[in-house]
Amino acid sequence: MLCLHNWGGHAFDGAPLPNPALFDVVIVGVDYYQSGDRDSDPLPYDFGYLQAIDVLRGLQFVYQGLHDRKIPFDHARIYGMGGSGGGNVILMANKFAPRTFACVVDCSGMASLTDDIAFNLPGGSALNARYSRTPASLAGLTQSMAEIRDMGRREHMARMASYGNRCKLVVIHGEDDTFCLAADKKRAVTAMRAAGLDVDPHFISAKDVDGKLVLDSGHRIGDRTALMMHYAGDFMMPQSKKMRRLTGPCDFERHETIVYPVSGGAYTVSYASGFPGISFTEARP
Repeated sequence: MLCLHNWGGHAFDGAPLPNPALFDVVIVGVDYYQSGDRDSDPLPYDFGYLQAIDVLRGLQFVYQGLHDRKIPFDHARIYGMGGSGGGNVILMANKFAPRTFACVVDCSGMASLTDDIAFNLPGGSALNARYSRTPASLAGLTQSMAEIRDMGRREHMARMASYGNRCKLVVIHGEDDTFCLAADKKRAVTAMRAAGLDVDPHFISAKDVDGKLVLDSGHRIGDRTALMMHYAGDFMMPQSKKMRRLTGPCDFERHETIVYPVSGGAYTVSYASGFPGISFTEARP
C-alpha cells in the first residue's frame, strides 16, 4: 500500500496512513522528486510526472524484494492513496501503471496542471507551480507536458481503459477547495466515467460538515486517514466482501510499454526491466 505525502512534505506528511495490521499490508512511503519543495526553489514543481515514476519504482523495489527473499504475499492486493499533492501523484501513478493498483484513493489532489497553477494567474487556484510561458527556458511548459499531466484528458482515460485498468478509484474532494479546484476534479471524473473507468467520487459540500468526520468543505475536509477509512476502507479490508483485487499480472510482471500520445509526440512508460522508465518521443514531421 502506497501512502503518499503532500506537495512540499516528506515521509507521510498529509497522507492517509492506516494501521497496516488492519489491512494486512506493507505500507510504503516515498520521498519522491521535489519532496520538501518550496516556492523559492528556482525549478518549477514537476506536478506528478517524475514523482509518479519515483513512487512506482519504490513500490516495485518492495515488490521485487519480497519476491527475491521468497516472502509470500498476495500479488493481487496492491493499493495506493495520497493527500493533496500526494493525491495528484497517486492519480498519475495509476495512469502510468494502469494494471497495477486494485484500489486508489485521492484525497484533495490536483487533477491537472492548469494555466492558473502553472503561471500563478489570478482568479483560480492559490497554487503556484512556477512555470514559464517560454518553452525554451529552464522552467518552460510545453503543451505536451501539460497534456501528460492531465487526468481529465479523455484520450488518455480511454487508453487506460484499453490497457485494462480495473482499479477502484475513490475521489474525496471539497467543493470549496481553493488550492485544488473541485471544478477541475469534476472534469476529470467526467472523463474517467466516459472511458468506463471505475471511479467513485465524493464531493464534500458545506452541508456535509458534521464537526466529526467532515470538518470543512475546503482543502482539508478532515482527518485524511478517517476519511479514507469511511469512504474507501471496505475496498481494501481483507475481511470485506467489497475488497478489490487485481485480475491479472501487474505492470511490474508484464514487462510491457504504456504509450500516451500528446501534441507533437508521445510519452512511453517502459517496464522492460520490471521497474518503470519514462521518455518522450517527438513526432516526425
